[in-house]
Amino acid sequence: MMEKPESNETPSFLDSIFWMAVPKSRRTIEVNRCRRRNPSKLEKLKGNIDVCPQCGNLKQKHVLCGYCYEKVKQETAIIRKQMWIMERGPHRSPTVESVVLYKGEKPRPEDEGKRIVEINRKRPSWFTLD
Repeated sequence: MMEKPESNETPSFLDSIFWMAVPKSRRTIEVNRCRRRNPSKLEKLKGNIDVCPQCGNLKQKHVLCGYCYEKVKQETAIIRKQMWIMERGPHRSPTVESVVLYKGEKPRPEDEGKRIVEINRKRPSWFTLD
C-alpha cells in the first residue's frame, strides 16, 4: 500500500469550515416522511373558482377565462393578418386610429378619417361595435 506523503503545510482555517457544513448524522425515514407530508406543504384548496358568464367554463375570480381569452387572441390574429395584407408588410401602418368593419357593416360618420379594416365574416357576439 502506498502511504500518503506528509506535507509540511499548516492546516488552513478553511478546512474546518468545509467540515462544519456536513450533517452529523443521517435523518431517519420517519423524520423524512414527517417533513414531506407536513400539512403546510400540501396543496391548498382554492376557494376563488368561479364559472365564466360567457362560456360556462371554470376560471379564477377576477381573472380572464382562458377559453374566452383564446377566442379574442384568434380574432386579433385575423385582424392583424388583414392589416398585414392591406399594408403589404410590417412597419408601414399609418398613424391614425383603425376601425374594424365586418360583413354587412357600413362606416359611421364618426369613422371619417380613420383607417378602415374590412373583414369578410360575421362579427362575433362578444366583439361590440363601439
